[in-house]
Amino acid sequence: MTSVNSPGDAPSPLAGLRVLDFTQNLAGPFATQILGDLGADVIKVEPPGGDPARMWGPPFVGGNSHLFQVVNRNKRGVVLDLKTARGRERALELAAGADVVLQALRRGVAERLGIGYEAVRAANPGAIYVSVTSHGTEGPLADDPGYDPLMQARSGLMSVTGDAEGGPARVGTSIVDMGTGMWIAIGVMGAVMDREQNGNGCHVTVSLLDTALAWMSYHMTSYLAGGTLPERMGTGLAMIAPYQGFPCTDGSVMIAAGNDVIFRRLCDALEIDLAEDPDFRSNPSRVANRERLAGILAERTRRFSTEALLGILRQHQVPAAPIHTVASALADPQTAAAGMLRKCEHPAIEDYVDVPMPVRWNGRRAGLRRFPPEIGQHQGELFPEDV
Repeated sequence: MTSVNSPGDAPSPLAGLRVLDFTQNLAGPFATQILGDLGADVIKVEPPGGDPARMWGPPFVGGNSHLFQVVNRNKRGVVLDLKTARGRERALELAAGADVVLQALRRGVAERLGIGYEAVRAANPGAIYVSVTSHGTEGPLADDPGYDPLMQARSGLMSVTGDAEGGPARVGTSIVDMGTGMWIAIGVMGAVMDREQNGNGCHVTVSLLDTALAWMSYHMTSYLAGGTLPERMGTGLAMIAPYQGFPCTDGSVMIAAGNDVIFRRLCDALEIDLAEDPDFRSNPSRVANRERLAGILAERTRRFSTEALLGILRQHQVPAAPIHTVASALADPQTAAAGMLRKCEHPAIEDYVDVPMPVRWNGRRAGLRRFPPEIGQHQGELFPEDV
């Protein structure tokens, strides 16, 4: 295996931390991948047959779904059947030596399987125990299962996503699952720092619904303050204008004129005299007249190709970007320069591409130490008697 970072260069601030991961699907595994990227020793515990996310496809890579591959690197994998006494015994043995234990089971299931908070705390009082829930630990839906699109629906996120003329739309990536994973990782690192200071373990709880509601923060507070429901605006934003996509001869360009100075530059770039018009002089006035303004601007932008328009806007220091497809985003020179697509020599998969953590420390990204494990790949390392 090759990594873009040599072991000595890759940042590993969590080296020495052991994480026991009973979670499946996306949210929990994404969280533990973050911890693994930061150097933690993550042990992924799967039931017989493996994490269901392995089969979330096609497409598949190396027999596993891409959804599984992108959230399970830098982990060791074992299989335990928690429905058996031996499986539960081994689970508690691993928990006794772990710094962090995560589970994402419905309320009461972890207790029935012998890995509930009280059982783990009895075996390891200093453990940081994480419960990943659907709707939280209180309320009428606390026992209900939860998935990313359900939370997008319940939180109102779908109601503000999509074109004004269309229906509510799901955000085109698993934003609630992956956002929850980020909050889990933040919560764990906060608990680790707290334990360094006072020596105590902690019970961290995170929910998919809380994450979805947090994404809706300014929409909800705006509604509470003014009583006006936010609407679907396609590429636009209710609070700023112009701040949306505009047509070109061969595609569309997103223009973000976030203040009055940039709007003046935009007017200069498109050779239109609107900067001193009372209807467009300030952002509040532009927001009030957004549809008319968008029509005037679109009449100009549609004369240009995307490349030509982007060139003119860049010359005038107007923030803009092409509205890419996945294919054209991959072909964008800036994507290549970002280093977010690293090709690695996988022992069994040709042309393996990994998408690393989007953070750098002194110019270095977190290293790829382990490819996503096959089912039970590291059973012999943790349970030599099974070999």
